[in-house]
Amino acid sequence: MLDNDITPRHHTDKELFALGRQLTIEYYDCAPGALLDPVEIETAFLKAADESHATVITSSFHKFEPQGVSGVVIIAESHFTVHAWPEHNYAAVDIFTCGDSIDIKRAVDSLTLSLGSAHVVVSSDRNRGLIPYGPRKKTVDKIIDTPGLYPISWKQEVEQKAPWGVLTSVDLYECDPDLLEDETRISQFVHDMCNLMAPDSPDGDCGVTFFGKETDVSGFTMTLPKSTALVSGIISRASSAAYIDLFSCNFYEPRQVAEASLAWFKASNYKLHLALRQ
Repeated sequence: MLDNDITPRHHTDKELFALGRQLTIEYYDCAPGALLDPVEIETAFLKAADESHATVITSSFHKFEPQGVSGVVIIAESHFTVHAWPEHNYAAVDIFTCGDSIDIKRAVDSLTLSLGSAHVVVSSDRNRGLIPYGPRKKTVDKIIDTPGLYPISWKQEVEQKAPWGVLTSVDLYECDPDLLEDETRISQFVHDMCNLMAPDSPDGDCGVTFFGKETDVSGFTMTLPKSTALVSGIISRASSAAYIDLFSCNFYEPRQVAEASLAWFKASNYKLHLALRQ
């Protein structure tokens, strides 16, 4: 679903000429796994460039650790760029063109299909480099010195809203099967996560319980309360997945505990969900 019309618009000021057109596009709810592999993402962007009749010069894509991809396709007409957050099934895309030979709608549609995005928003569509035909009129240059409308860090969000607590849910996929069988190591993981969120709070009793005798439903549940924090979760041995909930009355960095959990279980990738509990 595309939320915004990207039909070219004609400027009413006849004295101006634009050097380029730039769109920023938000790809939400992408297919699981679509944003993990830089090679697959690069292939999708090269395909979109080709289908939109852009002239590809070169491309470069980089995978971050533990996950995330940034990349650029340089085209004769300018560029396609992307930064992807696999943990949120989201990709931020920028398409810049300095000519009218590119079919931008076809590029947007091609990426929608390749990324499996269920919700696409064109968040900005603007001209760049407005050049007057005659002498430039006197203008006042303005430097943007105010922050954006929304916070861009979890800490900012928590400071602004002052919730009672912060809950991070982490879904871990393709975990090391041996770690999912080791009750002692699972218990150690729970303690480590609690200490990471609330290092100065005393522990309660850690509970790790095996459930299910059938192979397709067996696993462990886990829980450990602290005076200001709680770790709980469930492990599915059949699907090699772990679903962890980490709650604290004090701020902690959600991405830090998510990546620590990923490393602990030697998982291949994760999804992250944050809730502020009022």
